[in-house]
Parts: sequence; C-alpha cells; structure tokens
Amino acid sequence: MSDLLFEIFCEEIPAGMQAKAANDLEAAMVKALGEAGLKAAETASYVGARRLVVTMSGLPAKAEDVREERKGPRVGAPDKAVEGFLRGAGLDSLDACEQREDKKGAFWVALIDKPGRQTTDVLADAIPAILSNFHWPKSMKIGEGEKAQRWVRPIQRILCVFDGGVVPVKVFGLEAGNETEGHRVAGRGPFTVTGWDDYKAQLEGAGHVTIDADERKRLIMDGATKACGDAGLELVEDQGLLNEVCGLVEWPVPVLGEMDPDFLDLPPEVITLTMKTHQKYFAVRDPKTAKLSAHFVTVANQQAPDGGKAIAAGNSRVLSARLSDARHFWDNDRKTPLSEMTDQLSKITFHEKLGTVADKVDRVAALARELAPVVGADADLAEKAARLAKADLVSEMVYEFPELQGAMGRYYAMEQGEETAVADAIKAHYKPQGPSDDVPVEPVSAAVALADKLDTLVGFWAIDEKPTGSKDPFALRRAALGVIRILLEVEARLPVMKLVNKTGHDLLRSYDKPANVFLYRAEDGRIVQASGDYVETVDGWARVELGHVEKPDLYYRGSETEISKTDHVAGPLADPNVFSASLLEFFADRLKVHLRYEGIRHDVIDAVFALGDDDLVRVTARSRALQAFLDTEDGAALLAGFKRASNILKAEEKKDDANYDGAPSDAYIASPPEKAERDLVAALSDARPKASAALGDEDFTAAMAALAMLRAPIDAFFDTVTVNADDAGLRRNRLLLLSDIREAISSVADFSRIEG
Repeated sequence: MSDLLFEIFCEEIPAGMQAKAANDLEAAMVKALGEAGLKAAETASYVGARRLVVTMSGLPAKAEDVREERKGPRVGAPDKAVEGFLRGAGLDSLDACEQREDKKGAFWVALIDKPGRQTTDVLADAIPAILSNFHWPKSMKIGEGEKAQRWVRPIQRILCVFDGGVVPVKVFGLEAGNETEGHRVAGRGPFTVTGWDDYKAQLEGAGHVTIDADERKRLIMDGATKACGDAGLELVEDQGLLNEVCGLVEWPVPVLGEMDPDFLDLPPEVITLTMKTHQKYFAVRDPKTAKLSAHFVTVANQQAPDGGKAIAAGNSRVLSARLSDARHFWDNDRKTPLSEMTDQLSKITFHEKLGTVADKVDRVAALARELAPVVGADADLAEKAARLAKADLVSEMVYEFPELQGAMGRYYAMEQGEETAVADAIKAHYKPQGPSDDVPVEPVSAAVALADKLDTLVGFWAIDEKPTGSKDPFALRRAALGVIRILLEVEARLPVMKLVNKTGHDLLRSYDKPANVFLYRAEDGRIVQASGDYVETVDGWARVELGHVEKPDLYYRGSETEISKTDHVAGPLADPNVFSASLLEFFADRLKVHLRYEGIRHDVIDAVFALGDDDLVRVTARSRALQAFLDTEDGAALLAGFKRASNILKAEEKKDDANYDGAPSDAYIASPPEKAERDLVAALSDARPKASAALGDEDFTAAMAALAMLRAPIDAFFDTVTVNADDAGLRRNRLLLLSDIREAISSVADFSRIEG
C-alpha cells in the first residue's frame, strides 16, 4: 500500500470559497479512484490562501483484476447473433464462453478478464477531468489554447506524488511535479517533497506555512487572546471573522494595535463593523467596563522583526481613516430627523407589485396600531415606531453598512429624544433573523415586528411569490418562523386566518385608488366589461387607460365606482380569501419545524390544526400536551382504541351505505346488555364533560387525563363485546357508541391524522 499527495498551488483563493473547494476536491478524487476499483484507507484535505491539498494513505499500486460475465444469445442462435455478441465482448470465439441454463434452455455467457489498472494511470486520467470540470462559485479564464485555465485564480504549480514518485499528470498546460512553494516572504522555496510527512515538515519548517486550517484558527485565537490578556484587555470573539482571517494568512501572527480613543464616542456597532468589514480586525473590550477599548487585533502573515510594532502603527492609521469616514456619516445623519428621512422612502421600491417602502410603512403602522392591544403595547407608540422603523434605510451610515439597519435607527431616535420603547422597536423589528436570534418581547417592539413580518407574508402571498423548494429569495420562511416565535414568546392570542384576511383586504384597499391605468382580466382574448381605451394585453391582463398618460407604468386595481361590476376586475394582487388557507398551511409547516426540536411530531401538529384552530399559542399548547400524552402507555392504547373504532365504523358505513353519527338510543344508554359496554357508557359519560370543561379552560393536560379514563373500558369492550350483533337494533347502537367514542376523542385532536 502507498500514499498519495496532491496539491494545486495558485494565486490567493477567496477565503469564503476555501473550505467547500477542499471538500469538493477530496470527494471528486475519492469518487474517481473508487470507480476504478481503488480505495484508500484514509483521506484528508487541507486548504490555505494559495493551495488545495488532498492526501490519501493506504492506496494499492493497482486495482484488482476483475472477471466480468456478459450474458449472450441462446445456444444454437443464428451465426450473426453469435458474431455480434463475441464482437461486443471483445472475444474471438466461443471457446472463451461457457454454457448455462435457465427455464428457457441453454445460453452463452462470455467470461471477460479485465486486468486492474495501475493507480498512476488512473490518476493521470482522472485529475485533468476533475480540474477541468471543477465548480467554483466564481472563476476566471486564464490563457488560451491547451494552457487555458478556468479556475478561481491562476494555477502556478501542480504537485502529484504517489509512492514517492511523480505521477505523469498534465492539465492546463502544466505538468505535475514534486515541488511546492512556501511563504511568499519568509520561506518561498521551492521545496522538493517525497510525500505528505516530508511536505508538511518542510512547509511548516523552512516554508513558514501552517497547512491545517484548524491549527491556524487555534494559533490566531491563542495569540490574540494572549496579546489582549497581557495588556489587561479581552478579545471580542467573532467566529465568522476568524474563519475569514484563517483563509487570508499562511503563518498567522496576531498583533495588538491601538486606535485614537476619540473614536469611541461612535456607536460600538459602527466601530466593530468598520474593523471587521474593511480591515478584518478583531475588536477588543475592557473587561472592567465591558465596553470597547481603543485597541484592535490584526493578524499579520509573518513574524515581524520588531514584534509587529510597525504593522500595528500602519494598521492604526488605516483604521483611523475608515473611522473618520464613519464619523462623517454619523454626524451627517444626525442632522436630519428620522421623520424627514421617512419622506425619502417613497423613492425606494419595496417590490414592483407591492409599491414603495413608504407604502409598506403606511400598512405596517396601521397594523401595528391594531396589534398593540393584543401584545400589551401602547397603540400610539406602536404606530409611531412603525412609521420610523425604516427611516434609517436612507441614512448614509446604513448605505455604507447595510448590516446596521435598525441599529442606527435606534441611535438616531435616541439622539432626537424619542421614547425608549420607540427607539428599541426600531432596532428590534427585524428580529428574529435566525433560530438563535433574540425574540423581541417588549410590547411595542413585538407589535411592530409582528406587523412588519405579517405585511411581508401577506403581500408576497397576494402576488403569488411564495417559496418554492429550496428557493426563498424574500426570506418568507424566516418571517413566518419569526411571527411564530414572537407569538409564542409573548403569548399573544391572535386568530391567524382572521388577521391574514384583514391584512390582505387592507393591502387591497391601499391599491384601490383612482389612477389613469387599470388592468382587467381578459377572457378568450377579450376584455370583460372594461371601460376606457384598450392598450394591450399582457400575460392575460388587459391594460386600459382612462386618460392620456405619457408613460403609464403603474398598474392599479380599479375601484368599483370607476368600473363596471365584474368578477374579473382585479389588479396584480390576489384576494386574501383565495390565499389565506395556503398561508395558514405555511405557518403550520413552520410551526412543525420550530416544535420539532422539542420532540413534537409533525403528525401531532397536523392532528391539532385539523380542528380548525388558528390560534398558534393554543395550537402549540395543545400539541405539546398531546405529544406528552401519546408518549404514555395510556395515550398509545387510547390511540389504538380510536383507530380500531374508526376502522370498524368506516367498514360498516361503507357496507351499509350509511353514516353512524349521533348518540345511541336512550334505552340502550340506560341499560346496555353486557357489563363491558355498561362500563364504557359510564366511563364515557364521566370523561366527556371533564374533557370538555378542561378544553374550555385550555387545560389540555387535564383534558388528556380525562380521556385516559376511557382506555381500560375501551379495551374491555373490544375484548368481550361483538359489535356486529345479530340484532340489528343492538348492532346500530353499538356502532353509534363507537361513533360517540370517536367524537369524544376527536374533541382534543383529529386522531385519524396521527401515524402509528
């Protein structure tokens, strides 16, 4: 068994592309060798700023010989059939074949011996194909003819060593060798290597290159933490920045630098984001105050002779220039009140079919006011916060740093003396933006965040821009999950269907205004009851002008006072009555995702939603209680009893072509013939009102406990009572008793939707 070392050495690979590229290259090589019958004992991949490396240990020198069997024609088949078979199998005569038999008689089988290929030959063929078809998110074409490369950056060397020798690989006009290069400055080389151990030792020694990305991250964190600790400071950790910086350096040396302390009067988010986005610096804080310190950590790519003093000084000057720009944006923005910034939102399109950001703000403000009492917020403050929430989108700071939207609005609101609840809501209304993000629970913040997300969801449903498959360009799944998390966190009792319908109709009304251009649905190429001058038909919609417009580009839904009554009058927005059920189903799917981490099964949530309840807080509480109940022995047994009763009813209803709904006769209830059914009637009479009362109080655990009383009587009933009695009246009453059981259990959830 032998080892393989393969390296692609090129110009700097973007940090964000490195990890995936290494994994993809390793997977492609494992696949190519596997298809040739070659399997390594261990494989690994490494990546850095200028190299992709794959190592394989325990590879055989050649693939094993294989014997292939190929079925041929029947014995005695025409000569031409036999000749074609032999030609396809690469054989000269039937002497290399054997006869076998099946039910139809004897037939020929060709026995083809294929010698295993040498590993070096497999590599020489596979690597050019892999590199030529390798996918990068972004790549460039370098050179022409046989030297043309399609790669992320120009390739300079290819190293391919197997069992100590060079593999004859040629790709992009480059021939593989056994040489690599080290650090550009500290140890360029080149270095001649014989395998992985030699390669690693030379690069990490004289080459000053740390091959392993995890080791580079450790060196960065340890060095940065020590540099800060020695100065009595604390590193502000940032995993995303760590991953990026790790991909920029080959020999990481963290250096602590200082900045002008006057910049500390800027918002801390501005300072840290300027450091991270423009300079790739780590922020530093004072552990005594937990506030940012006038320091930073930069990661040099070499060990400087002066210990990094010149590097720190140079980076400090660059950072000062960047922060000076930020201060300019900060000072300029504070000269304009948020209320004036909102006037510019009409110039920003939210979506071509949903109007401008100013239109959205109007809708969100009205909805936030309506939601305020539900979450315990002051309606005036909720509306005010909603009207200011998007204002910072036109600020210079947010233009430079879009990540600061909301956060800067809060600072500007505090600067101009707005209420704290309003300022906090401006920042928090975008939250939660991910599963680990905080949920806005302060009443005003919750009202605005809910209104913003609901308006977005209803709007995109109204224009039929729903997520499809893995595509969700408008982050609607995140918005729906945000609504769910906020409602559950603040325990807001909202009927979602009613709210969706009202929000949708408000959206329609916002477009129901006089305009010169209307769209009408066309039938068979004709305009249906439209008044005005026909212009054109676009995608099934007829565009009509009611007056002269030089460049009509707005498509509105006409008001009934201006057009004839017709079912086809509409605009680009759908009626909420059409899509509200679909949106509720979308919420149900997101709730399944959210509750899955609590161990609540999707079918349990389906069973609860089937009752028609759209109060997500109540649905969640009921689902939790139902899942806990089903996890018990009583719950599992009751589910089995329900399914047995339902199956009997379904079969008998089909056979009798009748529905067995309703209660058994009074006479039967008063005196059932057998003890088991008397016990079941009594248990049902006792459990049903208890469960009903508990459901009314929304004590779902108590409701489940009441239903659990039915477990033993149901089991005894099925064990001893014959439902399909010879007496037709008795049979009917027993079937109606099963129907009663089904109805009582279904009051908690639709057990028919529960699997198992």
